[in-house]
Amino acid sequence: MLPSLFSVFPQATPASLLGTNKATSIWGTGLAAFQYARRVSVPWGLLCPVAIGALSFSAIGARMAIQIDAVLMRQILPFVLLGIFIDTLRQKQLGQLHKPCIEVSFQTWLRSFAIGAAIGLYDGVFGPGTGSVLIFLFVRWMSFDFLHASASAKFINLMTNAAALFTFAWHDHVWWHVAVLLACANVAGSLVGTHLALRYGSRLVRYIFLGVVGCLIAKLIFSNLANALY
Repeated sequence: MLPSLFSVFPQATPASLLGTNKATSIWGTGLAAFQYARRVSVPWGLLCPVAIGALSFSAIGARMAIQIDAVLMRQILPFVLLGIFIDTLRQKQLGQLHKPCIEVSFQTWLRSFAIGAAIGLYDGVFGPGTGSVLIFLFVRWMSFDFLHASASAKFINLMTNAAALFTFAWHDHVWWHVAVLLACANVAGSLVGTHLALRYGSRLVRYIFLGVVGCLIAKLIFSNLANALY
């Protein structure tokens, strides 16, 4: 959605588009998190340090986004997502079994906090691909299956969106009239997507994950090339 906003409003302040994006996506993310909470057991012991890092650094990232240009991250992101796409495609069983670490050691806590801090900072500064990267990190580093990783990612993404949105709104960088219209469509898509994920499980989520990441890579590469040419 964010690359589309940049395309439709090329003259707008980046911070205003980022804030409007957060005001839109928080509704769909929140609804999806609520639906997952009723059906999927989430290991909160592992998610707490992720949430602490994400909340803290998302607000910092949003504050940075008001002052800096996100061009560099827009250019780097396709390569990060391409690596995730290839790694997921190469390992057929990745994300099919749910075997998270039950005991939360200091090393596990620190790694979880680092995941939350990194993803929170990125989501605050820019944002596209945050959910996909979170799902991959939960699957790759914390041994979640794709269904539990998707559910967990929604909760963390909800927190990063809320922290960033508060910062953008505080500095008057949200177009509420645009966000309301986009939020209605976002909620409708969230209802359909969560229903499919809960009904068909990790296998379908894996396919959708690969499809979304592939489309996002193509979109970002096209946008970067268009910006370079024009």
